[in-house]
Amino acid sequence: MKSDAIQQLKNRFDAMSQRIPDENVEFWFARELMEPLGYTRWENFQTAIKRAIESCETTGYNPEDHFRDVTKMVRLGSGACREIEDFMLTRYACYLIAQNGDPRKEPIAFAQSYFAIQTRKQELIEDRMRLQARMDVRGRLRESERTLSQNIYERGVDDAGFGRICSQGDAALFGGHTTQAMKNKYGITQTRPLADFLPTLTIAAKNLATEMTNHNVQQEDLQGEHAIIREHVQNNLSVRDMLGQRGIKPEQLPPEEDIKKLERRVKNEVKKLENQSGKLPKSKDEN
Repeated sequence: MKSDAIQQLKNRFDAMSQRIPDENVEFWFARELMEPLGYTRWENFQTAIKRAIESCETTGYNPEDHFRDVTKMVRLGSGACREIEDFMLTRYACYLIAQNGDPRKEPIAFAQSYFAIQTRKQELIEDRMRLQARMDVRGRLRESERTLSQNIYERGVDDAGFGRICSQGDAALFGGHTTQAMKNKYGITQTRPLADFLPTLTIAAKNLATEMTNHNVQQEDLQGEHAIIREHVQNNLSVRDMLGQRGIKPEQLPPEEDIKKLERRVKNEVKKLENQSGKLPKSKDEN
């Protein structure tokens, strides 16, 4: 996502921000957020809000502190007025709604970072978006590798065979460098996955090759370790060739920070976010 697009979204979200008089609580109205987050129907956005409320409850916080049902009067084209349902949302509530969206959609990816940090400077938003993108693509690789493991187990390949398949695939992707060779190069301990230290581009490349293998293993009903190794090696070579056409050699890219540390840092930030957001004051009906 380009910097100017991020700045435009930031300005738009800033403009929708409101504050409760005499309370240090920032909030947004759900109906104003709906369209910038990529929703066209209120019913669909209500579903996203419901999931966010459930997430709030699961983490042990009181949803009433962050989600508030309100009714608003809107003027129709005829000049008449009618009531519509809306929600007041704290920054934490907005973050949970964004977290329950699809991060591959740019407005959702932006919102996840925009609402997550207290000082919403553009450079901080951009940094966190890059971090979130790496975490998201790492999660997708975990899923595709888990699927591959299940697929090949049904075709007579055990855990050791799965390891050999992945290692041969890595050697194809990294120009002959085995998984262990890349770990040695990056200074990664034996027990940690190589992918936890790879840059986003390389993780995405591994995921693409693995998804291709999953597809063809099922589509062609490949059986046995040797047939699946050939398939996985060919897919990694194809991905490497595609990167090479753009002057990219995966084995030459520098490692990045341990993704487990990043995930822990994000988790701690979210815990702080609930407190930093403040709480919506009780409505008059609750007093």
